Amino acid sequence: MTPEKILADAQRRIDDLAPAHYIGGSFVASTGTETIEVTSPGDGARLGATSNGTAADVDAAVAAARAALPAWARLTPGSRAEALFRLADAIDEHADLLAALESLNVGKSYAYAAYEIPLISDCFRFMAGAARTTQAPAPGQYAEGRLSYVRREPVGVVGAITPWNFPLLMAAWKIAPVLAAGNTIVLKPAALTPFSTLILADLATGILPDGVLNIVVGEGATVGDAMSRHDDIDMMALTGSLRSGRLVAEGAAATVKRVHLELGGKAPVVVFPDADLDHLVQTLIEAGYGNAGQDCGAATRVICHEDVRDELLEALAAAAGELRSGNASSGEDFELGPLISAAQRDRVADMVDRARKDGARVVLGGEVPDGPGFFYPPTILADVVSGSEMSREEVFGPVISVETFAADAEALAKANDVEYGLAASVWTHDSARALRFTEDLNFGSVWVNTHLNFTNEMPWAGFGKSGYGRDNSTYALDDYTRTKHVMLPIGAPLDA
Repeated sequence: MTPEKILADAQRRIDDLAPAHYIGGSFVASTGTETIEVTSPGDGARLGATSNGTAADVDAAVAAARAALPAWARLTPGSRAEALFRLADAIDEHADLLAALESLNVGKSYAYAAYEIPLISDCFRFMAGAARTTQAPAPGQYAEGRLSYVRREPVGVVGAITPWNFPLLMAAWKIAPVLAAGNTIVLKPAALTPFSTLILADLATGILPDGVLNIVVGEGATVGDAMSRHDDIDMMALTGSLRSGRLVAEGAAATVKRVHLELGGKAPVVVFPDADLDHLVQTLIEAGYGNAGQDCGAATRVICHEDVRDELLEALAAAAGELRSGNASSGEDFELGPLISAAQRDRVADMVDRARKDGARVVLGGEVPDGPGFFYPPTILADVVSGSEMSREEVFGPVISVETFAADAEALAKANDVEYGLAASVWTHDSARALRFTEDLNFGSVWVNTHLNFTNEMPWAGFGKSGYGRDNSTYALDDYTRTKHVMLPIGAPLDA
């Protein structure tokens, strides 16, 4: 099937989705009448509409999840794994459709979206298998005459909120470990990008028992708040902005429920004179401008040794200047898509303008282009002042800033001078220096000579204002389970 036909099929599936939620194994109408128009960021055209859910819709979804919980939790890990394996197969079988939905709704190229789909199905396969090998302390006689062991049990009903930059991948990062651990879930996708998550739920029909997976669409101020404060939701998990995380934590505090937050980032890319600049530039193009820089771990803050600053800027500007912008609905090949909305583009443009006033020099880009869609050009800022907004705050756009350093201690101090602690990378061939920096950088993921290199076996977690809780790896399964200590008498009747 050609890209044009794939995109047309995806648009038909969007058109078929009447404004509805997915509750109890089927699509149901909202209890409210308000809808949300969803547009294509590539040209601003209407893609479709979804319901703006209500607290009553959340109640219905939670009731379905609560009713499905006992049977799902009692299944053996192997039985739950079989269902998740079948869902992973369904994802692979519909990879073209899902990639097209992500491309149209988020604005990324079809090729970029298609790359994500195997990562999504592998997430389900990994969690399905990992849940069968859950670890706990060895049973033993820790108190004389008493046998102790630890049970790992599901937390219960988990509420999850996912962002608009990677709608389907972030849904998988929540759904897979939550369900593998024996919980049921109520998930709210971002109001801007709901379609791929709804189609995923449709694919799960008949594979997962009714009520195990529920999707309520709508704004965070209504649906998200109702979920956070709901008495029958046992835990909240969110990937999103720092502001959204604070609101979820505040709401969850009312019922003292667990909270799992993956929030923003400001990833330093520390470049030493012995770095492979060709490899670094290619990585910055992919990990800085990929998804239009709309990635919490994006490689958009370069801290470069002064001896190689000019060489790096020249090479990076040449490579970034070759990036092609494009509209996903056209089916054409491109590397740089639009930002998700006009508001997001304006936010990025305003931040670049303030950086200019703070003393930054624009090497490339820096101006909103004419024409339809929410595009912003690949931008490079040099001479960024340490401690300024651009050096410390998340841009979430295709803007790479460059600071310089002279000594290792200065590089480390600048890298750690942020409130976020999600991701970082170090570029050097000096193994001692690399090991020293991986220990001293205050970030949950630190790569050496690469960036944004993920694997489902390893955790993705942040420090500081990047939140708490772990996505991916068996640590995610730990987060979505509770531990129960059981003690039994040895060699005596149970009533002894």
